[in-house]
Amino acid sequence: MARLESGHTPSRRHPEYWGGAVPWISIRDAKAHHGRTIDDTAEKTNELGIKNSSARLLPARTVCLSRTASVGYVVVTAQPMATSQDFVNWICGEELEPEFLQYLFLAEGADLLRFASGAVHQTIYFPEAKAFHACVPSRAEQQRIVAILDEAFDGIAKARANAEKNLQNARALFASHLQSVFNQEGDGWQRTTVGDQIMLQRGFDITKDQQNRDGSVPVVSSGGVKSFHDTAMVEAPGVVIGRKGTLGKVFYLERDFWPHDTTLWVKDFKGNDPRLVYYLFAGLDVKDLDSGTANPALNRNQVHPMKINWPPVTQQMAIALTLDSLQEETQRLEAIYQQKLASLDELKKSLLHQAFSGNL
Repeated sequence: MARLESGHTPSRRHPEYWGGAVPWISIRDAKAHHGRTIDDTAEKTNELGIKNSSARLLPARTVCLSRTASVGYVVVTAQPMATSQDFVNWICGEELEPEFLQYLFLAEGADLLRFASGAVHQTIYFPEAKAFHACVPSRAEQQRIVAILDEAFDGIAKARANAEKNLQNARALFASHLQSVFNQEGDGWQRTTVGDQIMLQRGFDITKDQQNRDGSVPVVSSGGVKSFHDTAMVEAPGVVIGRKGTLGKVFYLERDFWPHDTTLWVKDFKGNDPRLVYYLFAGLDVKDLDSGTANPALNRNQVHPMKINWPPVTQQMAIALTLDSLQEETQRLEAIYQQKLASLDELKKSLLHQAFSGNL
């Protein structure tokens, strides 16, 4: 019902093979257009590149399925295109609707990996792809199913876009309020520096032996919190900021902890409210302060001189409580929108299951 074709990458040693008019699909392109029609690509080859490689110019409405590393991305070409060797491509005959085949691969989803092999990178090799079998109804029935799924998926895409926008708006609203709090100049507020109000300290190295021991004390790194050490170094409450890896990520600790070398931690709050200090760093943009090049990193000498507006101690707890309430409401809204996104994904899976089990 379809002719299987391969892809290839024209030699990168020949710049003259690139920068033409022939769209060339990579894994990145397939990921960006997954489940849809693709009409353009990030890179283009040309007739010379096609002629001097095993790449093939595939006709419009070819179904392209990624088969290596990231298995399962599927697109339908809107115009003649070529692909890399990371794809298996089907040119459909008169009895097979390309969009029906695309939806079939979407319905298979992660189950496509059962045809893959490889210790490091999972790959679907061509003998397995040639052996693919499918139950296919008449062309008219395929078109009916595709029309129903197109309409449903279009509605789901719009609902998902709205949910993602609402999620971003909720986060942006909190970030905006956070900025406005520390931009004000109220009664008793002063223009000061981070170093005048708190003292930061670099975290500690953790030995491999310590990393392998489970324990009850959280170890905080720039990537997150993990409990694997059995000796507390710092008493709670604490504020920790990522200095390597995830720069500027902020944690508030309500129990004793060990700050990892990839972080900076507040060694001395100098009488300031720890919770407000947490919100200060949650609103500060420290990503542009990194001192490294290949491996960006922050150090306290960069953060201490930063200018801030800071309230008197007598106002700090009330401000922190207000921010706590706003953050709690933001997290509640985020949970609602995240659940809606998950429900939309489940709806897509349910529709595909119904379509390919004869119940749509």
